[in-house]
Amino acid sequence: MIPIRPLLLLASSSLAFAASSPAIVTHAFIYEKAPYPSCHASTIVETTQGGMVAAWFGGTAEKNPDVGIWVSHYDAAKKAWTPSVEVANGVQAGGKRHPTWNPVLFQPRGNAPLMLFYKVGPSPQTWWGELRTSTDGGRTWGASRRLPDGIFGPIKNKPVQLADGTILSPTSDETDERPSKWRVYFERSTDGGATWAKTPFFNDGLTVGAIQPSILFHDRLGGAKLQAVGRTRQGKVFTISSNDSGQTWGAMSLLDGLPNPNSGTDAVTLKDGRHLIVYNPVPKGRTPLAIAISRDGRDWRQVVTLEDQPGEYSYPAVIQTSDGLVHVTYTWKRQRVRHAVIDPAKL
Repeated sequence: MIPIRPLLLLASSSLAFAASSPAIVTHAFIYEKAPYPSCHASTIVETTQGGMVAAWFGGTAEKNPDVGIWVSHYDAAKKAWTPSVEVANGVQAGGKRHPTWNPVLFQPRGNAPLMLFYKVGPSPQTWWGELRTSTDGGRTWGASRRLPDGIFGPIKNKPVQLADGTILSPTSDETDERPSKWRVYFERSTDGGATWAKTPFFNDGLTVGAIQPSILFHDRLGGAKLQAVGRTRQGKVFTISSNDSGQTWGAMSLLDGLPNPNSGTDAVTLKDGRHLIVYNPVPKGRTPLAIAISRDGRDWRQVVTLEDQPGEYSYPAVIQTSDGLVHVTYTWKRQRVRHAVIDPAKL
């Protein structure tokens, strides 16, 4: 395993959030200062050891070659996030460096290693997928492994693991055609991520230009009835459904009750069967950032506002941990990553 080296101590925020909702337990920055001015695209996971890990990309600006993948751990005893470390970058064998993009943390069931997927390359049209794994909850990481050609891993949001152990990874592509096509598809692994197979595209990329899906469950966690929702160019969140564990999917459509300003969302099915989405509830701009709840995945009700001031609040990631609490991380003005803890019983 390759040890990770702290580059700068990043103080955890003690800033309390004047919660407008009793459901908000805590709301604070993961770090106050960093050795880079810009960050984006956070991800969060609960490991099999019971701890939480977050990651994001950071550098001078998105698309710049110095952008790397940074990781922080939540110290439950101190109730604070640890100093972040850079665990991956785009340095190639010949010395050339590319930017990295959109890390996604995923913890399979059992004793499987923690997975960190990310993209490397000059742009979304030319990037490729890479993977590192950790057997100690993200404290150290094995060598990076380039995914097979045509396999990118989860593009922004977390994979899910079905009842039979299959890992279903939500992904999408953005072509450099004119006009550019944004298309959703999925990657499946039945051997713990050793090999992957990709589905066909499920939209033409123009009628509905869609990317960055999240996967929801409609019978039981790990069951056969699935729904995917996510970002579009059409001003609303898309939806698409499967009745056979993601082997086939129906037609893609738009959800009238969920505006989308062409910005990333994330969603999760809660243990009580409700569905939760974090999104920008406007047709343009990336403020406010809010949470909505649904029982059927079709009719949604906004229940919490996380941010409503001028600025960019975007690219959320959301999970529910074993204690039942919901954790959301997101980009705060492209300067820091913020972490909110939500009690779903109070939604």
